[in-house]
Amino acid sequence: MSLNWKEINLILEELDLCGSQIQKLIQSTFDVLALRIHGRNGTKTLLIALSSGACRLHETFRAIPKNDKPLRFAQLLNSRLINGYIEEAVQLGDNRIVRFMVRTGEERYKLYIRLWSNAANVILCNEAGTILDAMRRHPKRGEITGGNYTPEESLASRLNTSVYTVRELAGSGSFNEKIDTFYAEQGSALSLESLREQARRIIEGSTSRILASLEKLRLKKAYYADADRLKEYGDIILANSSALENGADWLEAEDFYRGGTVRIKLAAHKGAAAQAEQYYEQFRKAKSGYADLCAEIEAEETELQRLATLLDSFLVETNPLRLHKLIEQGTKQALPGLSLQTRLKDQKRPGLSFRRGEWLLMVGRSAAENDDLLRHHVKGQDLWLHVRDYPGSYVFIKARAGKSYPLELLLDAGNLALFYSKGRGNAEADLYYTPVKFLRRAKNGPKGLVIPTQEKNLHVKLDEKRLTALELCRIEKD
Repeated sequence: MSLNWKEINLILEELDLCGSQIQKLIQSTFDVLALRIHGRNGTKTLLIALSSGACRLHETFRAIPKNDKPLRFAQLLNSRLINGYIEEAVQLGDNRIVRFMVRTGEERYKLYIRLWSNAANVILCNEAGTILDAMRRHPKRGEITGGNYTPEESLASRLNTSVYTVRELAGSGSFNEKIDTFYAEQGSALSLESLREQARRIIEGSTSRILASLEKLRLKKAYYADADRLKEYGDIILANSSALENGADWLEAEDFYRGGTVRIKLAAHKGAAAQAEQYYEQFRKAKSGYADLCAEIEAEETELQRLATLLDSFLVETNPLRLHKLIEQGTKQALPGLSLQTRLKDQKRPGLSFRRGEWLLMVGRSAAENDDLLRHHVKGQDLWLHVRDYPGSYVFIKARAGKSYPLELLLDAGNLALFYSKGRGNAEADLYYTPVKFLRRAKNGPKGLVIPTQEKNLHVKLDEKRLTALELCRIEKD
């Protein structure tokens, strides 16, 4: 449950932020922001969470974990607001939008915190109301760099007739202390209880996939372990070439290696030499693949142990903000459920890669990466997407046998193609898409340039939620 407007006013009243200095800013995940503020009542950590159903702003008494990689919005705020002084911290009427007026040197900024469950955002503007950036970019609402955000004007005539009261919460201390404890323990998607349940679901799902993969690998290992038998079959076939009947499906002969009689499967309409060579080739593949199989099985067993340890660490963590970050990091590490061979391919592939369920999307960010992906990482049935009329990335979707491309997957790929193109500023565009086999290289053209045929059109509008979800599916590289 998100804060209501009366609770927001009480929180701001207790915080007494006017005159305080912003000393530090941390964005631990895409929807959690924290400001370290020093004022006449000492140093405080102000938490801003945009989580669905639990939008809130209050003082927190728990450690805020840092993100391993600096996030875009945090970098902007750090460049503009650090060492700035809060001249004003007010809620705009009863509409759950908080405005901070921050002065840094000669510059003054407006930081808006909109605590609406379905449209939460943090927006930084200059004094005139021009948007410098937003924590969540919403092109449809104009909440992108260069847009204008002046909620004071649109809310001036809006009346909220709903009746709200400040919740009676258990515990002692200020309302900020009570609300911090409430949300940490039971009040939201960022509570310990829900986060632990989320961790269990994720880890158990990955564990099930690995166990299924291990079962197949062990069966294959058992087959490869007796690779010498394949060579023996080849020798027996050659030794009995004169007795081999043309078109026979089986050869029944003396087993001079292991004694008794052996029955060997034959391929139709092949001579003795070709039959024997087929078994020799299987023998060579089994011998060379056995070591790789053993390494793959060992890697999967190690991954199972890592996941078990990871889940244990999740379940003993008592800080929900740190647990939220750990879940995001832990579930992206080592790509649970994928084979060692697949992981090695992911590490070597140029550009960016994303996994949406069983589907793989690849993005070339330059002409060189586009060309490399085209030459070495895609095949005829894989799908190619590119924004019309603008230079930018090639996006590829790897084909899956017997599967058609779902519309949601096309929209994912289309959003990536538009986001990594010169047309991003328009927030929408038309795209080409066609199988790779229908691409023709432009004669004497620059690297990576292709001419599509039999292409279809896809109109895409940038979707911030979709891009955020894709970012969580991005394959990290060493």
